[in-house]
Amino acid sequence: MRILSIGVEEELSRSIAANLRVIVDESYDIDDSSNFLRFRNYDLILLDYDLEYNKTKKFITKISKELKVPLIILSIIDDKDTEISFLKAGADDFIKEPFETDVISARVEAKLRRTIDNRIKIGKLTIDISEEKTSYRDKEIEIKGKPFDILVYLAEHKNQVISKDRLLNAIWEEPEFITPNVVETSINAIRQKLDKNLGIKCIETIRRRGYKFCYVDKDAS
Repeated sequence: MRILSIGVEEELSRSIAANLRVIVDESYDIDDSSNFLRFRNYDLILLDYDLEYNKTKKFITKISKELKVPLIILSIIDDKDTEISFLKAGADDFIKEPFETDVISARVEAKLRRTIDNRIKIGKLTIDISEEKTSYRDKEIEIKGKPFDILVYLAEHKNQVISKDRLLNAIWEEPEFITPNVVETSINAIRQKLDKNLGIKCIETIRRRGYKFCYVDKDAS
């Protein structure tokens, strides 16, 4: 999972990344964040309010309407009118000083948990995201690291064709330095564990477009 932090102190951003085991991209301000949002997909945005009211409200509205990504505001001021205005504009939470790392991490985790279920279950196939475990017919399958992350991402978007670039942006910290062949290697690792060992097909290659999660529970059909 990937979070964009905007104007947030580096120490806090890194603590959230370590506590929640997520990727956190750090941008300086709202203007700088446009470069990240143009090329990457995010599961949540954490914005430190810099007192530029109009620009911030406009940004919140845009994120809410166009990207529909959960947005949490950090604010050094305790102003009820500003809080209400930002929440009405589309912010999901408004956290005031003092900023306690464990509290902010818990609020972020709660929002992510409501956005994406921690367990994906399709018939006899179960993917436990928090435990990094995959099982089929109650038998655990050894899929770890980036292959596991790719399996989760494809399963979460099972009705979509996902390109290699989108997988790189969603899963690798610095995708611009990673070649698409790495995705193919991870896909092959998943197929080695699932298709060849268990005889179940989970990932379909859509020529020139990407990959699609295609597992169907045969027992249910």
